[in-house]
Amino acid sequence: MSESRIERLEERFVRYCKVDTQSDPNSSSVPSTACQLDLSRMMVDELKALGIEDAQLTDYGVVFGTLKGNVEDRKIPTIAFVAHVDTAPSFHAEGVVPIVHKSWDGTAMVLPDDPAVVIDPEENPHLRGKEGEDIVTASGTTLLGADDKAGIAIIMGLIDHMKAHPEIPRGDVRICFTPDEEIGKGVSDKLMADIGADFAYTLDGENPGDLVAETFSADKADINIKGVSIHTCCAKDRLVNALYLASKIVEMLPKHRLSPESTEGREGFIFMEGIHGNAAEVDMVLNLRDFEMEGLKEKARLLEEICEVVGKTEPRARITCTVREEYRNMRYWLENDMRPVEIAKKAYVDEGFLPNMLAFRGGTDGSLMTEKGIPTPNIFCGMQNPHGPMEWVSLQDMEKALLICARVVGYWADQPA
Repeated sequence: MSESRIERLEERFVRYCKVDTQSDPNSSSVPSTACQLDLSRMMVDELKALGIEDAQLTDYGVVFGTLKGNVEDRKIPTIAFVAHVDTAPSFHAEGVVPIVHKSWDGTAMVLPDDPAVVIDPEENPHLRGKEGEDIVTASGTTLLGADDKAGIAIIMGLIDHMKAHPEIPRGDVRICFTPDEEIGKGVSDKLMADIGADFAYTLDGENPGDLVAETFSADKADINIKGVSIHTCCAKDRLVNALYLASKIVEMLPKHRLSPESTEGREGFIFMEGIHGNAAEVDMVLNLRDFEMEGLKEKARLLEEICEVVGKTEPRARITCTVREEYRNMRYWLENDMRPVEIAKKAYVDEGFLPNMLAFRGGTDGSLMTEKGIPTPNIFCGMQNPHGPMEWVSLQDMEKALLICARVVGYWADQPA
């Protein structure tokens, strides 16, 4: 049974990765890119083929379906498993060529389409010890998309597993595939009204054994700089170059103590995500991250102070800094009802893992779902090095996540609704 399960995970995962589903933070469409719907429509067809009769794609780009429960003598909480179809806009995602390194031999993997991209176990600690496992990578010029197509494949495999094991008691299990998670727009009020679950789990994490019940809180800052535009032939004492002012702001950012590359663990940061414009006007986008709200506010104040200082160096320019909320640490709400976490921990232990309660330096759809009223911790899906060409995943790690999810379903059958 284990071998056929791995083969099915591989077939699905490789096929899903080939579909371009990159989201676009600058789009106002819902979902942000039409290509995401290519995979979402595939998922509806595949869910129906698996007997999920109510599978549907909503007008806001979410796929829903229900694996019906098999317990009739008592009411059991409805749980949902959630994964996102989109891939990150930060790296190339068109024309993904997945490569399955069967029974990987433990040596560095040189990716054929760009031999400069090498996935070396000496530089990837979580790859060590994976000899003999089936490792999936991209070909070197794109990301892979294990974030979060591994999660989708695991959930589809879970349906197979539950149907093959009717002896496992279960309540209704809701399936939910969201768009636009990578740009923070995956969880809408419509989704929350339609999902119909009491508790949920996202499948969107890295290392086997990681269980996330705490995430960053996140804000996004938009800085607009308007200079004074004039032809360079008559620019003396008149031109105010917005690009120069933007460079001053970048230079004043605390890169050596409050950037992603200089922090770890529970340390927050300010991340310069994007900049575009010209001498007349520049727009900058920055991510603010911290596990605690006061730390998040401090970073917003620091950024506003930097803009104010730079603005005083050139009064003719107009610099505005707007900070908007993205998501909040799920811990604030999960602390009020830890049942989904405790059930997941029991499933990890019984599947042979010591749960690593990870304070995750990121966020998931579960952060917003938890804040909006459905407690939603995160179970690992095995993806590594996401958002870049060195992304990889072990099919065996995906199988472990699938079996944990199956235990979670069964353990909820003992819980009163």
